[in-house]
Amino acid sequence: MNFKQKMPKQFFITGRCFPKLHYMADVSKKLEQALRMVESGDYFIINRPRQYGKTTMLYSLAESLRNSGDYIVLNSSFEGIGDVIFDSEEKFSAGFMRLMDKYSKVHSPQLLPLIKKNAKKVKDLDTLSDFITEFVNQTDKKIVLLIDEVDKSSNNQLFVSFLAMLRNKYLEREEEKTFHSVVLAGVHDVKTLKLKLRPDAEQKYNSPWNIAAEFKIDMNLQVPEIKPMLDEYVADKGVQMDTQHIAEQLFYYTSGYPFLVSKLCKMLDEDFLPEKKENTWTQVDVEKAAKQLITENNTNFESLVKNIENNKELYDFVYKIAVDNETFPFNVNNPIINLGVMYGIFTNRNGVVIHNRIYREVLLDYMSVRVLQTHLTKSDLGSGYKNEDGSLNMEAVLLGFQSFMKKEYNKKDRDFLERNGRLVFLAFIKPIINGSGYDFKEPQISEEKRLDVVITHLKEKYVAELKLWRGAKAHDKGLIQLSEYLTAQNLSEGYLIIFDHSEIKNWQSEWIETPDKKIFAVWV
Repeated sequence: MNFKQKMPKQFFITGRCFPKLHYMADVSKKLEQALRMVESGDYFIINRPRQYGKTTMLYSLAESLRNSGDYIVLNSSFEGIGDVIFDSEEKFSAGFMRLMDKYSKVHSPQLLPLIKKNAKKVKDLDTLSDFITEFVNQTDKKIVLLIDEVDKSSNNQLFVSFLAMLRNKYLEREEEKTFHSVVLAGVHDVKTLKLKLRPDAEQKYNSPWNIAAEFKIDMNLQVPEIKPMLDEYVADKGVQMDTQHIAEQLFYYTSGYPFLVSKLCKMLDEDFLPEKKENTWTQVDVEKAAKQLITENNTNFESLVKNIENNKELYDFVYKIAVDNETFPFNVNNPIINLGVMYGIFTNRNGVVIHNRIYREVLLDYMSVRVLQTHLTKSDLGSGYKNEDGSLNMEAVLLGFQSFMKKEYNKKDRDFLERNGRLVFLAFIKPIINGSGYDFKEPQISEEKRLDVVITHLKEKYVAELKLWRGAKAHDKGLIQLSEYLTAQNLSEGYLIIFDHSEIKNWQSEWIETPDKKIFAVWV
């Protein structure tokens, strides 16, 4: 291989993106907003979930500021530095001086003599503070400090004390020069950290970073930002696609979560396209890639699961929203909601919702596997759910599920089944369609708290609605809503599972005919 030859661009998901190497969404407007914050002298933190474009944003900030000629930018990361640097103020100060030396060699060599002269004098945070003032006084340029991956040290009291030192200098900046702007990046918002006066002291209620400006920039990728990336890809590769429509489909499944957008594009380019006869991306391709992604294991999904497993309150809250389709007003001051937002699980869309369709599917699949492992056995899954031509017999599926629920519905399991009926159905149907189909769940905000399961099996599509029994009036209204949804899906038949928590059950099943639809319903 000729290494001087220009390497082809790719979709990238494992670190900082470079415009010359990677297809990137057009986030120029987001960068302009961040630059204005720096130019205004703001101190702030970009606290967003993992793989949300924080590192790329920091490096883009650094490059733009340096190119302007008005700034000296010191940027580093706490990733991989180990805990030794936080053992003492002396080690931390020495590490910070190495950072200054490293970046001055490249970008501001005129400041190197000052750094070398003071390297051995800086022994603690007080002398480091004095050096920062002297360093800033040596240049007419504005000095900006950028630090990535601050979570690696956010539980370290020395780092908190370092933030407090920067805060104090910021508050006294009219009398004593300091950094023009400081930008931190990490998952957690360091404004929530507290300062201890000594190891055994109680935490103070004022944050060492309470001077930080609020970072309000929406880091989710919007359709107009995704489309230019696809346009560039089409121009490079000659792939045929309606880039506007594909951008909309990518957003539909991801809600603009940067990792998920890039991951789907990478799958479509590297996995799906080589297997196709046509050099195209279609809506069906995006749908299949999304479903395949849900079944895969990656560090992003591992973190998603770990975060709910490590906090029972968060797990239960996710369950209420994802499975029970309960609604809650969005209040970021609620600790559990705030935690879910920080991890990228929740967002605000007229209330708390799961951030994107892919995450909701991953969470539902994970929770249904728990049910499958503890309450369903292979004998429960049975057979006879396929027609002679291999298509899915949904009437048989619903009757089989009803039979299973009736068999298990005793005093021992009743409470469990009533609390987890929807998950039990999702666990029940998963092995039936496994390998030959897939399903997506669409929660509907309504009086009956519907959950529509859209199943694609072979070339056929089926819609099964799951809802709680709320009385005849709500039931009739729900039939109209289901009929309208079937029309939107271009289907003439639908399926309905009604979870009836009455003391006496009739376990009935029937075909219900509306003016233009047929709906098979079972009560469980």
